[in-house]
Amino acid sequence: MEEPESALTPQRKLVLMALKHDRARSGLSQFIIATHSPILLTYPDATIYSFDNGRLEKTTLQETAHYQITRGILDHPERYWRHLRNDPADTPTDSSH
Repeated sequence: MEEPESALTPQRKLVLMALKHDRARSGLSQFIIATHSPILLTYPDATIYSFDNGRLEKTTLQETAHYQITRGILDHPERYWRHLRNDPADTPTDSSH
């Protein structure tokens, strides 16, 4: 499957994961999924590979940029918005000028 999450809400992603789990538990199915979704990356016992830096490497959920960015913005949205807005009021100034 290639990016099955693209049109799914978080709730529908969970339904998709439950369906995958039912199929995989039967022992008759396995899934190879290309995704950017941190939600789908949480699938229990999944083997996660990254194509970052031009190499195929095994990684963990916590090491993926998708997880780190999502976690960071949910934990501290003000930090991300400060940089995204590029608001001079949020930028430290040099008082010597």
